[in-house]
Amino acid sequence: SVDSAMDRGGCRLLQYWRDVARGHQVEVPTDMAEPIHQITTNNEGAHTREQVPYTLITRKEKCGEVVFEKRHYEKAHWACITVHEDTYEQSICYGFMKIMRYICQQNSADSYLGMTIPIVTVVRTDEMHTTLSRAVTVAYYLPPLHQSEPPRPHDPEITIEQWPAAIIYTRPFTGATNELTIIHEISSLAEALERPAACVSDSFIVAGYTNPAAAHRQNEIWFLERP
Repeated sequence: SVDSAMDRGGCRLLQYWRDVARGHQVEVPTDMAEPIHQITTNNEGAHTREQVPYTLITRKEKCGEVVFEKRHYEKAHWACITVHEDTYEQSICYGFMKIMRYICQQNSADSYLGMTIPIVTVVRTDEMHTTLSRAVTVAYYLPPLHQSEPPRPHDPEITIEQWPAAIIYTRPFTGATNELTIIHEISSLAEALERPAACVSDSFIVAGYTNPAAAHRQNEIWFLERP
């Protein structure tokens, strides 16, 4: 039957996420099977993954590779959760699982809200940009349909925040996101910018375009231009 096929698919997906998560010492509870299935299939194909809208201001390329892009993002509502686990990977896994539950049904609309990309994580560093703070904020951009009246999360740890319009400098990178790669990407983008001091502060954003269990993750590092 369709249901049992879905159950098998859901179990396989859950197992896959569990295997990946175990590598980061993260436990994926059984009640995540449904959210993982809904998000991975985009609610049985009923939704497309909507990208957070932005306007490209400039792009700098070198030998066909993007060195950085400068973009303008409009003000918007994001669902955010701050997690303090031992490692960055653990924080994003636990934070993303809670956000997934909110997207999938644990919200005041009692409905699947739709997946948007990227899922962003705000990381904080020391003054020298050599170590990451334990506090990581995972944030989900609410689809346009829900921007004016964001459904309330059932989870008290999730807050709905309105982020102001911003100028973002961004650079793509692939692969795992951990303390080492993030610190490396922060310094690479700082080196690529003419005036890094205009946007280098103590907090940065890692934007993820593929789910945390994906083998080849597509990411970007974002710097916010100071007002």
